[in-house]
Amino acid sequence: MTSRATTIVLADDHRIVRQGLHALLQAEPDFQVIGEAGDGRGAIELVKQHKPDVLVLDLMMPELNGLEVARQLSKQAARTKVIILSMYDDEGFVLEALGNGVAGYVLKDSSSSDLILAVREVIAGRRYLSPPLSDRAIAAYQQMARSGTLEKYETLTTREREVLQLTAEGHTHSEIATRLGISVRTAETHRLRVMNKLNLHTQADLIKYAIRRGIIPMEQAGKLSS
Repeated sequence: MTSRATTIVLADDHRIVRQGLHALLQAEPDFQVIGEAGDGRGAIELVKQHKPDVLVLDLMMPELNGLEVARQLSKQAARTKVIILSMYDDEGFVLEALGNGVAGYVLKDSSSSDLILAVREVIAGRRYLSPPLSDRAIAAYQQMARSGTLEKYETLTTREREVLQLTAEGHTHSEIATRLGISVRTAETHRLRVMNKLNLHTQADLIKYAIRRGIIPMEQAGKLSS
């Protein structure tokens, strides 16, 4: 009797990257890629619809960044194992990923076999982090969990995090309201609460914060200021 294939959804905002990942993973006889998304919100919808075994997720994407996608899915679709793909080996990103229920964190400069191994490890119920992240990141995460430290970002609601990212991406209150299905006044209120909670004073402060948190990439800030 043939065992069931591991089902996978891919989420990356670059089509050519998704095509490469699709070809790589689909070449494994026991893997099956069943969906692709180009932004964070689309990734959540695909996972809810298809209930894959694994979501391979880029760290930085439009609409919702990978860390926020992972956080929401940890509550809404806990059976799907999330693997973050990232060019950043910053320990802060890794720690937040672990805190949001991510099962694997793979650096983009790793070999292709690293991602395949990550999928197999998380399906087996183990955590996988690209070397040399493993030991130091897990130790730091365990220490943080013991201390119960709560960062300001953790005090934001899900809606406030969505508004934070869309604002940092340069969307107006009207555009945010349309995307989230809320009123313009509500969008303005959420933005004000974000600014107050994070002690930010200007749009430039908000963009700098979003870059530090890995919510938007540095190059996007350049486009917004040009």
